[in-house]
Amino acid sequence: MSHAIADQPTVEFGHVEHVTVHFDDLDAMGILHNARYAVLLERALTPYWAERGVAYRGGRDTPPDVFHAVREFTITYRAPIVGTGPVAVHFWLEHFGTSSAEYAYQFRSVDGHTLHAEGRRAIVRLDPATMRPAPWTETARAVGATLLRPATTPA
Repeated sequence: MSHAIADQPTVEFGHVEHVTVHFDDLDAMGILHNARYAVLLERALTPYWAERGVAYRGGRDTPPDVFHAVREFTITYRAPIVGTGPVAVHFWLEHFGTSSAEYAYQFRSVDGHTLHAEGRRAIVRLDPATMRPAPWTETARAVGATLLRPATTPA
């Protein structure tokens, strides 16, 4: 279930999902623990894909595109997230290849004014039988196309 708030910001590309920071996400100083950013990013990505038919269902009817592994996760922290409540996660695809994809993301205050963190997350779709890279399905390609950042032309 999405933790959307009625006033979702409009963005030029990608999507913004509001996720909730809970008390158990905080460290001893009351700020979002650094390891929880990856979890919150997953909580932002999951409803977007699920609402478009790509969701883990725990059985044979689970779409193959759900079976992927994170190859790389980078993050730069800009300003701490203090306390509980909603945070806006803006994410988009920088690249969508044959069997891989690279997201870029930003954690922002709900009003969009404070950049808390930003980074990249690269994934590889795997064949569950061989654990080798496998191509994305047409369904994933269609959903992925909605997240691709438009190409910029050199000045």
